[in-house]
Amino acid sequence: MISSNDFRPGVSIVLDGSVWRVIDFLHVKPGKGSAFVRTTLKNVQTGKVLDKTFRAGETVPQATLEKITMQHTYKEGEELVFMDMETYEEGRLTVAEIGDRVKYLKEGMEVNVIRWGEQVLEVELPNSVVLEIVQTDPGVKGDTATGGTKPAIVETGATVMVPLFVTQGERIKIDTREDKYLGRE
Repeated sequence: MISSNDFRPGVSIVLDGSVWRVIDFLHVKPGKGSAFVRTTLKNVQTGKVLDKTFRAGETVPQATLEKITMQHTYKEGEELVFMDMETYEEGRLTVAEIGDRVKYLKEGMEVNVIRWGEQVLEVELPNSVVLEIVQTDPGVKGDTATGGTKPAIVETGATVMVPLFVTQGERIKIDTREDKYLGRE
């Protein structure tokens, strides 16, 4: 159990049978009446955002989350097979459990899998990945001056906007959080 007085951004609580993460909080002490804590919560499974008010000192169950480092070994149909880096046990996750960031996942990549009990809540990819461009329009000499961008498809199938001078076969660094081109490798 955790007191509402101990809420901080990033704290995970259990509310109505699901895990919510505290995004923002404000402790309010009005001139008349008792104090309360106004929070903004985000559902870890669905992404839904909720504003909720708790009485000061009210206790709620804290979610015990487990973070496991796993390596993506191969894909089998709609399931992705991962190996636990400590126990070497195999685990399977569906594309739906990983979400849209699956587009940057390639074999051999290590990720953090966050679980609540036996339920997988999210898969954390590295903040940036280096991938090879497999298809893009050819660059033309002098394209560096305009500062424009063009779409490029990388080896995992994801499409990223890159500068005009980047060519097919180059390895680029991509920010997985914002789907942005960071530079050439």
